[in-house]
Amino acid sequence: MTTSREASREIESLRGEIRRHNVLYHVYDAPEIPDSEYDRLFQRLLALEAAHPELVTPDSPSQRVGAAPSAGFESVEHGVPMLSLSNAFDVESLLAFDRRVRSLVESDRVLYVAEPKLDGLSVELVYEDGALVRGATRGDGIHGEDVTANLRTVRGIPLRLQPVGGAVPSLLEVRGEVYVETAALEKLNEERLRLGLELFANPRNLAAGSLRQLDPTVTATRPLRIFCYDLGRTQGLEIKTQSELLDRLPTLGIPVNSLYQRCDGIEEAIAFYERLREMRDELPYEADGVVIKIESFSLRHRAGQISRSPRWAIAAKFPAEQGITILRDIAVQVGRTGTLTPVAVLDPVRVRGVEISSATLHNEDEIRRKDLRIGDTVVVQRAGDVIPQIVAAMVDRRTGSEREFAMPIRCPVCGSPTVRHEEQAAQRCVNVSCPARIKQSLLHFVSKGGLDVEGIGPKLIDQVVDNGLVTRADDLFRLSVGQWAAQERMGTKSAQNIVDALEKAKKTTLDRFLFALGIPEVGASSSRLLAGAFQFLDGVIAADRDALLAVPDIGPATADGILDFFGSDANRQLVDGLLAAGVTPGNAEDKALHRSEALAGLTFVLTGTLSTMSRDEAAEKIREQGGAVASSVSRKTNFVVVGENPGSKASKATGLGIPTIDEAEFSRVLEREGSAGSSVSGRPVGNQQGVRRDDGSTLFA
Repeated sequence: MTTSREASREIESLRGEIRRHNVLYHVYDAPEIPDSEYDRLFQRLLALEAAHPELVTPDSPSQRVGAAPSAGFESVEHGVPMLSLSNAFDVESLLAFDRRVRSLVESDRVLYVAEPKLDGLSVELVYEDGALVRGATRGDGIHGEDVTANLRTVRGIPLRLQPVGGAVPSLLEVRGEVYVETAALEKLNEERLRLGLELFANPRNLAAGSLRQLDPTVTATRPLRIFCYDLGRTQGLEIKTQSELLDRLPTLGIPVNSLYQRCDGIEEAIAFYERLREMRDELPYEADGVVIKIESFSLRHRAGQISRSPRWAIAAKFPAEQGITILRDIAVQVGRTGTLTPVAVLDPVRVRGVEISSATLHNEDEIRRKDLRIGDTVVVQRAGDVIPQIVAAMVDRRTGSEREFAMPIRCPVCGSPTVRHEEQAAQRCVNVSCPARIKQSLLHFVSKGGLDVEGIGPKLIDQVVDNGLVTRADDLFRLSVGQWAAQERMGTKSAQNIVDALEKAKKTTLDRFLFALGIPEVGASSSRLLAGAFQFLDGVIAADRDALLAVPDIGPATADGILDFFGSDANRQLVDGLLAAGVTPGNAEDKALHRSEALAGLTFVLTGTLSTMSRDEAAEKIREQGGAVASSVSRKTNFVVVGENPGSKASKATGLGIPTIDEAEFSRVLEREGSAGSSVSGRPVGNQQGVRRDDGSTLFA
């Protein structure tokens, strides 16, 4: 049993630590610990204060929402406090929340609305007579920072409301979350990594840092978005329920997250939480939980609030995306372009059910910026399918035995000198014949995105390179069945299969060929753009910088990468060798002649394993008929093609009412539509799993 004196000492210690982390998180956007560790500290404080209510003070972090506004912006007072939410970490906590709610509102059953909890920055937008007059951060819940100029650059935020029924509310204070989509963060970080700039640790840091820029033109360059979900003061707008609010705001031009559910009782809300947790990796944004709110505003008023949070809402948190472990060593890998990449060797730690034992460190500058040392206790995060990364070192846990890291001056594979140009962040092995570079290039060449050669994997590549049989990609096509069969654990039948697969791979498309070459800065998307613009391989090779920059979405870095690649004698010899070996990249013009527009305007998502074709082949067939293929399900998706053992995309489609089709039906339609050559429009036909053609017939009926 903790005595009052012991509790007082621990409470004061916790308060000091929590206050420090609040300032780091809310003011400087530089958190030192993961959310899970902060939550643990806060829950311990709440438990101690509940056991010793005489020790609760008005200035305790438990009585406040966040931290004081930064001195860099003018402070503004919220008309209605922007409260924080209490957290729930298990089903029992949600059931207890429901029991408290039903007791407060004196009802046997309560209607809730469940919404994804985005990991962004909370803001308030104030409209007077339809015009945006102020935008502020949440701050400490009472006072926030005036970031109006920065919020005006967020394209999703209307500067003037759309009139509903000829009028707009005379006053509307609407709350929302500014966030960044995961793909946008990755793209921005890739560019910053190339330029040697500091990377953003996560979407929330990017959103918060962007809104606190003193120069709004910087904010305008960031991919910020917003979803709104709550109200402050209003005049001229009558809203009685949360679902009515989420329906009404879009009519005013204010974006909301359409992925929400009206729940009849806490059981349905818990089921929504479980579904969203399963589809978490498929969401285009970071969601760290589900917010469950009383549907009725009048019942919310009856339930009331405590000093820092409403009694009518709770945040059901997902399992932590971050963990704490030890950085045991830093290994160095050599890529296909010679880039040396440091990789953290970690004590295994489980994050979101996945054991993490290594994490990318990008380059030496990133290690220096984060002040990482071998032996450090570090915070590791994993978001979706992104490679795990180290967020920060826990400097206060250092013992003095930690060691600083330095990049090797010689390649760890071939021993050749390494170089780093002043304008580049990467250090590279200069030896083009380095076995590590050759192996990575060959793996890229035969990968699914490249020539898609079945049967050739890392172990086989290691053998043929180490045995001196292969030094570049065209050598693969010259090996005999006997030479393949002579490799370890290879028989004649397997060797023949590889030779057959290589023969099949010789006939390929121009975009796949360009991607397989491994041209710096040229990915699958850029390869398709180049193939479409120049039609023939000779056209790409002969293109000058101006011609390359004239291609949409081809920037200076990509153009320079292409020019440098084809300007190299060794690379031109590789291309000539591939053509001489019989590799035939079909030109885009031939492909375009056979292109159908039967699926134009439709977006498909593929999930599960298809038996008659790979998912890449299915995607290509859709594109050949004018359709688009997306990686995740949204309300813009027209159809989800479901194979064997589908993932959560199928469940999400069902939840959103998006039609799903099996492989057999998908194949029939491809065959029928491909021969018909007609076009369809993406308009649903009632509740049928179909869309109507311009001629009145139905696709997928």
